Order: sequence, then structure tokens, then C-alpha cells
Amino acid sequence: MSFAARLCLPFLMLALSACDEATLAAMNASSTPLEPPDPARYVASTDHGKPVRAIPTDQVPAEFLRQEVAYRSAEPAGTVIIDPAAKHLYLVTTPGRALRYGISVGREGFGWSGVAEIAGRTTWPRWTPPPEMIRRRPELERYRGGQEGGPTNPLGARALYLKTGGVDYGYRIHGTPEWESIGHDASSGCFRMLNQDVIDLYERVANGAKVVVLNPDGTAPDALYLPGKTVTLPG
Repeated sequence: MSFAARLCLPFLMLALSACDEATLAAMNASSTPLEPPDPARYVASTDHGKPVRAIPTDQVPAEFLRQEVAYRSAEPAGTVIIDPAAKHLYLVTTPGRALRYGISVGREGFGWSGVAEIAGRTTWPRWTPPPEMIRRRPELERYRGGQEGGPTNPLGARALYLKTGGVDYGYRIHGTPEWESIGHDASSGCFRMLNQDVIDLYERVANGAKVVVLNPDGTAPDALYLPGKTVTLPG
């Protein structure tokens, strides 16, 4: 190999690496299901004494129902990867495979990409509307002190709380009684899941599990991007 060729090789490899990441993101955006979704996972049930309503699976696109898919990632098993643009959440299970869940992305989830960890998990969480929401919707005044967990609670059956570098930036993965919002943008909240799916995810992950929120183009983030703010993370 000539000196000029050796000189150019590192730059060529860098270009190929960037191209590969973009190609990988495109491939994962249309990840191949390894099994059809099972409607039996979404029947009505009781959880911790509270009713979990059935989901009309014939009204939810199949790609937003839980199923195992082919998924390529360098992340180890147990990692949660969220693709807000595609409205998918992946739990890496083995090399080349993941469980894929449908999500909806609320206003608080927009504009955020980065790496976090699950810092805490709650069963049937309490929801407290912020003061500005109460001002917009006076009927929520009765929940100023918080709404008990239950089938109509906006946080659904479970909440997983995320921190980056030990800091809580207010981001959550949680359930929702509004099943029809899955696969769409939501008016509030972070990352919503069907109640049956967030219960399933809750049982599969532990505190400290890594969470990667992808960039809008599906590539891996290199910093923590918040709306109007970029946080450089320690290498």
C-alpha cells in the first residue's frame, strides 16, 4: 500500500463508520418482526388490585404492539433504546434481537436525545399536574395534591424514572389509559406505553439499566440534547 493510501485510510474508515451508523438506523427503523403480535397479551386483567383495561388490538397498527424483532445494536442485553421519531421502544434481548414496543411521545419528550439510566420504578404512580396545567384546565384543581394511581391516572400502571449523570431532568417512561395515542405525538408526558406493555417492561428491567434516546435521524447521541440546551457528558 502506498504512503498516500495509508494516509487516506483513517479518513475513509471514519466516513464508512458514519455511513454505517446511518445505514444501521435506517435498517432498524424497519426492523423485521420475528413473530406476529399476540392479541392475548392485551386482554383485560387485574394488577395489584386495579383493573387493566383490554386494548382493542384490531385498532392499533401491528408495529406498535409488542413483538420480538431483528435489531442491530452494539448495546448489551438489558439496554432500553428509544426511537422517538419512529415511536418505538426497544429492549435489547440478545445480539441481533430486541423486544419492540409502541410508544407515543409527549411534548416533554420532544427535543431530547442522550443516555440515561433507570433511577427508580413505581407501580401505579401518583400523578400531580403542574400549576401551569391547572391554570389552563381549572377542573384539575382537585388533583393539586396528586391523583392516586388507577385506571384513569395519566401515568398509567407503571412509571420508570430516568436520570443522566445523577441528575433528574424530568423524563419518564410511563403507561397511559389513552391507548389510541400510541404511535402518535401526545400533548403531554414523555414516553407513553400501553399499560400491558409498560407492565411487561417493568418486569424485565432493573434500576440502573441503560436507556439510550436516539437522535431524530435514528443515530446514536454523542451528548445530552435538551430543548434549547446541550450538555456535554464526561467521556
